[in-house]
Amino acid sequence: MITISDSAKKYIIKLLSKKKVGTNIRIFVNSPGTMYAECGMAYCGYQDVDKKNDKKISFNEFNIYLSKSILPFLKNATIDIITNDLGTQITIKAPYAKLLNKSKKFYQLELNVKNFLSDKINPKLLLHGGSVILIEISDTGIAIIKFSGGCNGCAMIDSTLKVGIEKKLIKHFPEISGVSDITNHISGQHSYY
Repeated sequence: MITISDSAKKYIIKLLSKKKVGTNIRIFVNSPGTMYAECGMAYCGYQDVDKKNDKKISFNEFNIYLSKSILPFLKNATIDIITNDLGTQITIKAPYAKLLNKSKKFYQLELNVKNFLSDKINPKLLLHGGSVILIEISDTGIAIIKFSGGCNGCAMIDSTLKVGIEKKLIKHFPEISGVSDITNHISGQHSYY
């Protein structure tokens, strides 16, 4: 499942020695199964462990916890360290993190939606200094999008999302059941309204 080098084990033990007793490691994958997948590692206390949904991997002096749902994405993963002039850093290489397990038809839909956003929606948003990208389409047909530029924090974003994007996507792509915005909206001078 996960291979960890001896040098990485020693480094993790050294890091954990500076933490509260009972602290372990959690491995996670953000956006698993997408081209944006990223693996990470964080400290994990016993209170953070979900005994039902987490898998525990035991080593001599520490445990690694990870959600059972990401196990396929961590197949043949390796944990190692890199040391250079800037210091020592843990690396996680997971060849299946970006495992794209969807059909060609599904990828064609994602491509078509991306092109639609680029050609039909973004030119209008660009007038206000904004843009939108498709992150992915969920298994339930929800188009997950992210705004940037003038759209980030704009007071009109709910209207833009429902009328300007969701309504048009559903009309052009019957496979789309809705739209979800994952933007961390922060209102500021960059916001259009």
